[in-house]
Amino acid sequence: MRVETIRPAESRRAHIVRDEIISAKGVSVIMGTDQKRQLILQNIDLSVGKGAFISLIGPSGCGKSTFLKVLAGLVRPTSGSVSIAGLSPGEAARKRMIGLVFQDANLLPWKNAVDNASMLLSVVDKSMSRAALRARGQEMLELVGLGDAAHKRPNELSGGMRQRVAIARALALDPAVLLMDEPFGALDAITRDSMGQSLLGIWQRTGKTIVLVTHSIDEAIHLSRQVHVLGIKPGRITQSIDISLPYPRDLSITENAEFVRLTVQLRSMLRSSHQPRDAS
Repeated sequence: MRVETIRPAESRRAHIVRDEIISAKGVSVIMGTDQKRQLILQNIDLSVGKGAFISLIGPSGCGKSTFLKVLAGLVRPTSGSVSIAGLSPGEAARKRMIGLVFQDANLLPWKNAVDNASMLLSVVDKSMSRAALRARGQEMLELVGLGDAAHKRPNELSGGMRQRVAIARALALDPAVLLMDEPFGALDAITRDSMGQSLLGIWQRTGKTIVLVTHSIDEAIHLSRQVHVLGIKPGRITQSIDISLPYPRDLSITENAEFVRLTVQLRSMLRSSHQPRDAS
């Protein structure tokens, strides 16, 4: 199985992505006041093809979540440009092209699962009847394997189940792009593995483009077609690696010799990414 490591700068810019849906060019983010300004992200270039599944991985504080918020239109880059299907992130969000899933499910405790799943849709589409909203919520709960839990409230659901409702809530908008920020980070290892397997099934059934922020090397390799490693101080893509392990992938793939080799390679990349640029 061929694995191609793409080196920084010139190689990444020359890497042609077919049917590009996400494009980030020269993205930098500076935060803070005039007296104390901090360079969070520096000159990030990223192209993601339609229907791709990619992961962003790197040390804590490297700006992974900030970059995801830039893609979502929640943070405006100080310089550079971002487009989602040719639109600005803000415009794409208004057209319901972007779905967001965070580490905390943030469900409304007084609403049951089906109403939580349709909650965002009810906000952005006032024309939908309550019956239509509930039908859509139920459909998405079925997709994430929670069809039988539609009438349960968050306090009756496990952590993994609550996160499935959060994914259903994002999918109810029928977004082209699903941005996920450590969605399984708070779950135990067994539940996390199960959720990753479920996410792969959703991706294969829906054809959504998924960008996943994770700290887990195994998770990144298990799920993704491509992994981008971010360095720290400032946050920037230092290396990228294509994962050519065949789909469908189940948990047994972690015992594959190629999977093991990739974890060693990616761990080495991550060690290098911990070195601040100004320290070299």
